[in-house]
Amino acid sequence: MSALRVLISINVIVSECINAETRTLVTPSNGLRPKMSKDNDSAASTNSSLMDRKQRSFILPVEANTSLSKPVDTKAVLSCPPITQKAVLVTIRWEIILRDKPSCTRAYRRDANETRAINCSDETISWDSRPDRNPALQIDPVAITHDGYYRCEVVTSHGHFYHGYHLTVLVPPEVTLFQLENETIVCRAAAGKPAAQISWTPGGDCHTVEEPLGSDTVTVQSSCRWEDHRVSKVSCSVSHLTGNRSLSIELSQGVIVLGFPPSTLLIVLYVKFSLFLVILVIVGFIYFQRIKDCRA
Repeated sequence: MSALRVLISINVIVSECINAETRTLVTPSNGLRPKMSKDNDSAASTNSSLMDRKQRSFILPVEANTSLSKPVDTKAVLSCPPITQKAVLVTIRWEIILRDKPSCTRAYRRDANETRAINCSDETISWDSRPDRNPALQIDPVAITHDGYYRCEVVTSHGHFYHGYHLTVLVPPEVTLFQLENETIVCRAAAGKPAAQISWTPGGDCHTVEEPLGSDTVTVQSSCRWEDHRVSKVSCSVSHLTGNRSLSIELSQGVIVLGFPPSTLLIVLYVKFSLFLVILVIVGFIYFQRIKDCRA
């Protein structure tokens, strides 16, 4: 029995050794396989990212919009999306949407080499040059009625591309500075687009009002008084997108230039005229009295 037990123990020990050796051989193989798969996935992901990046570098943006501001009485040039060298131009179309006007369309077809204009009555809006060479649109001169949206559509062998412009026309205000009869100084920025901003040097007791006009223009008026009698000169600064202006006035000169208010001036004229009539009557009476004495 003891010999049998020894044989069984030896058999069990040998089996465990064989199993352990088998696990040792299999484990590196199994561990190596996931590592190789992970490296392959990383390389594939890197190659895919590089390919996507290269493709994106050759693709133009399908649509873009730009906000553009132009002063009145200047020239504006609106460009279309660029055309790559490998692309073949098919058509170009400008759509012009202005306030309170029907949509205007200017188009060019390359195969027929022809241009068309639909509902376009404004002659100041036209092609900047030959559309087959430069499809840009020009506005010359820019007017306040040209506020609107301008959209260029380019059709090529590579697809459709768009570029839109939200055009805002700027109008510089007319700036004046004057003094009233109550020693109030008034700075006025008339008919500006957008509204101007007014500031004073030195600061005083000021009141500013805005008066909306037609075509989005605004008149801004600021009235100021200074309690400090040592202030002899004041400046009005007008800030606007078209440029800044500054005007100054001497308080004493303002009184001399503007003189009396209209009501006071009328009273003075009335008194002077009355005195003139009284003097005329007296002189006439004395003259006729002397003639009468001479005849007597």
